[in-house]
Amino acid sequence: MRDFSELTEREILALAISLEEEDSRIYADYAEALRSEYPATACMFAEMSREEGDHRRQLIELYQKKFGEHIPLIRRQDVRGFLRRKPVWQMRELRLDTVRKQAELMEAETLRFYRQAASRSTDASIRKLLGDLAEAEVRHELLAGELMQKNVPEHVREKEEQAARRLFLLRIVQPGLAGLMDGSVSTLAPLFAAAFATGRSWDAFVVGLAASIGAGISMGFAEALSDDGSLTGRGEPLMRGFVCGLMTTFGGLGHSLPYLIPAFWTATALACAVVVVELTAIAWVRWKYMETPPIAAALQVVLGGGLVFLTGILIGRS
Repeated sequence: MRDFSELTEREILALAISLEEEDSRIYADYAEALRSEYPATACMFAEMSREEGDHRRQLIELYQKKFGEHIPLIRRQDVRGFLRRKPVWQMRELRLDTVRKQAELMEAETLRFYRQAASRSTDASIRKLLGDLAEAEVRHELLAGELMQKNVPEHVREKEEQAARRLFLLRIVQPGLAGLMDGSVSTLAPLFAAAFATGRSWDAFVVGLAASIGAGISMGFAEALSDDGSLTGRGEPLMRGFVCGLMTTFGGLGHSLPYLIPAFWTATALACAVVVVELTAIAWVRWKYMETPPIAAALQVVLGGGLVFLTGILIGRS
């Protein structure tokens, strides 16, 4: 790896060609990845890709005039000071905010490169082209920073934001909510049955811990294997399974942890209070993100949880 200050004008031009080619392909990848869900933003990135391709052709023409036909392969990773970029194909899911921030970073970095390269050049034609490209990158940086305002109409932006929200609901909120509900509700019966059957806090905690982890593993696998996301648009199955399993375990542990308190009735009272908080939180999430009417959400969650809770107590005391 070499310092930028050690590069010759020939090597700087070769590096610039490589940078423009890479940026063009990245923007093309963004456009292709976003086309089905965010078509307006995809069109904008396709245009930016074409512009970067034009810059590359200008650089190649100047290079050929100055140094001949052979262009050495000098990549960003060969020169100190450049940020490492994760390839688009390694990104499982592209979010609008992530793409916008990445585009801003790309343009800012390229702008800095052209300005430094132009300041070091002694050839008038090279200096002029690098300066012109720096100005072009300024426009691209502004474009990336004002992605929605400048190129995407307001009504289209609202539609894309709604699409992004729907994807977030499908891929994160729904599996997480399903896990939280299952973990909070399904573990109530075994936990309180063990608590009232034995009257010992530690025994109740062990049963609650086992039920929570077991339910988390079961729900995680069930969610991951339910579909691969290719037709439903629900995203990567492993991510959904992880979110669902984690929230299932968390939901069960919430009312199991109070039984670490040795005093049985104190632990039971605290566990009951935690159950009330959990069921209220689930009802709120259903209202906030799933657009369930608040009364309906409260009845569905509280009624179901209450029945399971009473079942556990009745079995434990029988």
